[in-house]
Amino acid sequence: MVCSTIRRAILTSGMAGKKLAARRWFIRGRVQGVGYRYFAQHAAVALGLAGYARNLDDGRVEVYAAGPETKLSEMAGMLRLGPRWADVQGVEEREAAVETRASFEIR
Repeated sequence: MVCSTIRRAILTSGMAGKKLAARRWFIRGRVQGVGYRYFAQHAAVALGLAGYARNLDDGRVEVYAAGPETKLSEMAGMLRLGPRWADVQGVEEREAAVETRASFEIR
């Protein structure tokens, strides 16, 4: 179930009637210690997506986002580029269940 905060954001941003989806990305390369999570947060907020970004113990960054398919596609493109100091070597994308989240956070 989508939380009321996300539903309100969708209705007020003109995305009403568009089906929500979610994706989980695992980004590898030089992506820790270069501002990648903050880059992901900035991109997600600009696109109106909810979710999180977190460092993984194996050196990758995990990003989860929920929102309209078109915005998730835009997010995927941004994640493949990354911030200036990152060196993205690969991005694994998976479909994910839509989770109830009110914002995009850094973990």
